[in-house]
This record gives sequence, structure tokens and C-alpha cells, in this order.
Amino acid sequence: MRFKKFLALELRPDLREENGLSRTNFVVIVLILLGALLAILETEPVIRDRWGSVFVAFEGALFLFFLAEYVGRVYTANHPDLAGNVSGRVRYMFTFWSLLDLLVLISFVLMLGGSTLFLVRIFRLLRIVRIARLGRFSKAIDLILEAVSARKFEMALTFGIALGLMVLGAGVLYALEAENQPEVFGSIPRALWWSVATLTTVGYGDVVPVTVLGKIVAGITAMLGVGLVAMPAGILASAFSEAIQKRRQAEK
Repeated sequence: MRFKKFLALELRPDLREENGLSRTNFVVIVLILLGALLAILETEPVIRDRWGSVFVAFEGALFLFFLAEYVGRVYTANHPDLAGNVSGRVRYMFTFWSLLDLLVLISFVLMLGGSTLFLVRIFRLLRIVRIARLGRFSKAIDLILEAVSARKFEMALTFGIALGLMVLGAGVLYALEAENQPEVFGSIPRALWWSVATLTTVGYGDVVPVTVLGKIVAGITAMLGVGLVAMPAGILASAFSEAIQKRRQAEK
């Protein structure tokens, strides 16, 4: 029981009375960054061909460490009562952070079994995603999630407006440009690529209208895109500011 309490305090920053991370979580962060760096370097064929066995050894050691960490987090998931409550552990195993931990561990095991080149690339990407686990150690991540949750209806409305404008823009350009450029505007699904690039103000320039009316619609769409990008930014900035103020008041 005493060991379980010690382990819970080492693994869960929210249970610590002192500011900062425990020594265990500090090591976890360092190894997460190291693991992400190794996964990135391993994608370079020259480095992988020369140091492949070293990468496998390091990844194996990281796998064992993170497996032990995962087991420890599941074991202490029913803290603070420290009783043998199975339901508390099961609930933890289906949380976002626990599923992310499990996904990274599974990706390593699947790579050992061999797979197609495409799946190998996907598994390497999952190991790089390991860096997202740093979010559990940051209060800023909690504030961002709280801000997004508080403005979920406004964000959903913004997404709906964006989707509607994308389809409308693609439909208008299909009507105006299909005859002149059937390969890129011959259907609304084809025109959607132009609509997405224009509304998000990316403007790749690989697909452009050639008719006068098409260019006018494209200009209007681009101007609407500027406001469309600013809307969610303003909503989230306001929600994030409110979340910070609430957190400061709660701390006082």
C-alpha cells in the first residue's frame, strides 16, 4: 500500500502538492523526446542502414520502460483511496492518454512482426506521435481542452459554415468553369480541392479559374476565407482567456 501511494505520487502530477514534476515523470519526458528523435532519424535510409541494430536495441529498451510505466499508471489509477477497485482501472484504460500509450506500445510490437513498407511507415509515425504524451504533463493542454470544450457549439457552427461555403464555392466554379477545364472543374468533387485551397487562404495556384466570372467568384471566396480563418481563432482566444482567469481565481 505504501509503495502504491509512492508510485501514484511519482506518476500523477495532479496528486503532488509540490510544484514541478517528479523525478520519474522527468525521466519519462526525456525518454519520450529521445524516442521521438530516434523514430525521426530512423526514417533516413542512410542512418537506418548503418545503425539499424542500435535503433532496434534502443527502441526495445524504451518499449520495456514505457510498458512498465503503463502498467504502473493502470495499477495506481484508482488512487486516492488506494483500494483494489477494478472499475477505476478499467475507466482509466479507456481514457485518451491511456489509449495513446497503448497505441504506441502496440505499434512497436507490430513492427517486430514485420509488415509491408506502407504499414512500417505508419507504425513509425505512431512512434513519433509518442511526443503527444507530453500533453499529460502540461496544465496548458488542460486549459486548451477546457477552452475548446466551452466553445464546442460555436466551433461546430463555424465548421458548418466553412463546409457550406466550400461546397457552394465548388458548385459555382463547377457551373462556370466545367466547360473550359473539365479535368479540374468537371464535377463538384473535383472543384472541392480548389475551394478548400482558396477558403483556407493557402492558394497553391495549381488550379485557377480562367473565365471572368470564375475569377470574380474566386476573389470573393478568397476574401470570405480570410474571415473564416479568423473566426475560430477569435473564439478560441476568448475561451482560452476565460479559462486562464477561472484557473487563477480557483488557485487564489
